[in-house]
Amino acid sequence: MLERQIEQLDVLIVGAGLSGIGAACHLARRCPDKTFAILEARKAMGGTWDLFRYPGIRSDSDMYTFGYKFRPWRNAKAIADGPSILSYIRETAAEYGVDKKIRYDRKVVSAAWSSDRAQWTVEVSCGESGAVSTIACNFLWMCCGYYSYDAGYSPDFPGCERFQGRLIHPQKWPEDLDYAGKRVVVVGSGATAVTLVPAMARTAGHVTMLQRTPTYMLSMSGTDVIANTLRRILPDRAVYALTRGKNLILSTLVYQLSQRRPELVKRMIKAQQRRKLGPDFDIERHFTPPYNPWEQRLCFVPDGDFYAALRENRASIVTDQIETFTPTGITLKSGAHLEADIIVTATGLNLLAFGGAALTVDGQPADIRGSVVYKGSMLSGMPNFAFVFGYTNASWTLRADLVCRYFCRLLNYMSGRGYRQVTPRLNGAEVGNLPFLDLSAGYIERARDRFPQQGSAKPWRFYQNYWLDTLMIRFGSIGDKWLEFNRGTRAFAPIHSNLVQSARQQER
Repeated sequence: MLERQIEQLDVLIVGAGLSGIGAACHLARRCPDKTFAILEARKAMGGTWDLFRYPGIRSDSDMYTFGYKFRPWRNAKAIADGPSILSYIRETAAEYGVDKKIRYDRKVVSAAWSSDRAQWTVEVSCGESGAVSTIACNFLWMCCGYYSYDAGYSPDFPGCERFQGRLIHPQKWPEDLDYAGKRVVVVGSGATAVTLVPAMARTAGHVTMLQRTPTYMLSMSGTDVIANTLRRILPDRAVYALTRGKNLILSTLVYQLSQRRPELVKRMIKAQQRRKLGPDFDIERHFTPPYNPWEQRLCFVPDGDFYAALRENRASIVTDQIETFTPTGITLKSGAHLEADIIVTATGLNLLAFGGAALTVDGQPADIRGSVVYKGSMLSGMPNFAFVFGYTNASWTLRADLVCRYFCRLLNYMSGRGYRQVTPRLNGAEVGNLPFLDLSAGYIERARDRFPQQGSAKPWRFYQNYWLDTLMIRFGSIGDKWLEFNRGTRAFAPIHSNLVQSARQQER
């Protein structure tokens, strides 16, 4: 019987969203000798920007910092809508030829590291059939985001089964939904709700945002006047670089001011809201959270569209708690009743680390929870494993670009010295024990035990600071005392299907 040899790759990228496409482009540009493929569990590239289809879907960051550093954003809109972002991702993938590296309907089920072979053996579920194929790679690069694509988070609302209208989560938006002239209640106060309300209010009969706790909101222009002016006289790349730098400085100032002078930032936000909403609006009740700015993510309101919907009575805001759903709406703790034809539960995500894949190292389950993040891109005790996780207080892609550039430097460093294995090691050092995700949002609190930890100082600290990360990740030394390099005991040894089958039987 002939043995079937398993495909061998230098790098296997998991996820074809914003991060995965960016990672592949960096790899193609900086490590052209490396073989790689991209596995995408869905039928299309784009990740979040292909999955979410709710009205008004847009970025919550400006595209000069949310776009890839190596490919300018040329659209006049600074706060872009979802379809524009999806087009940008697809065009980037085509321009750098990485669209041809994507294998769709391929979900990573498990990955097993062998120190003897210095490689990962990855089991992949293929399409609706669920047939399992196997790929071997030297490096496993997780770019699959941080939440489950299967379903969003919906609390167990009392009586929700009695509601006779349509109950929808934004992650599963139905294509046939007609909300024109309808009464809509949006449950939630985060970025999704703040986006949905003004978009639906354009045609709905009325939209009510029902929130348990207010969120800090800051209005900003949907276009960048300086960038659009500079574009008339400068090349795109120069405009992009200058605007990116400007916006980086401004966003850093807002975040640092929020950390150091929270009362001042609160006053600034309230002053803007009074100008937008008028003196009679109850800002204290509806726009004053019980925490400081940036303890949870700050919501941006492009061109004040959310405030305009409230001011023009196309939308309203209610701060209360749900007592129960009824056949015709929601009864609140206060006793009030909200009539609704459609209820949208913009209540967050189900967080998921590394796509839910089962990871093992030399036959032992990987201790994700007990590991510590190294330079925001690798895990202690995990050989030849990297991941992309962006900022929570700034544009995701800022950190993603830094991490991708670092990973390519690491690959070239290892190739130049004949190394086949690298593992971050704590070596007994006490580096601290802090949560990896440091926001206080409910969906994050529910999932802390599914994610690794961070330390209290570099390189184990997951900084929320682009400038510190630039020094540590981009300009820091590759060969520091925390990385253990190994040339491996074998070359890139071939794996055959009978060996894989034997290993599976032993595991059973």
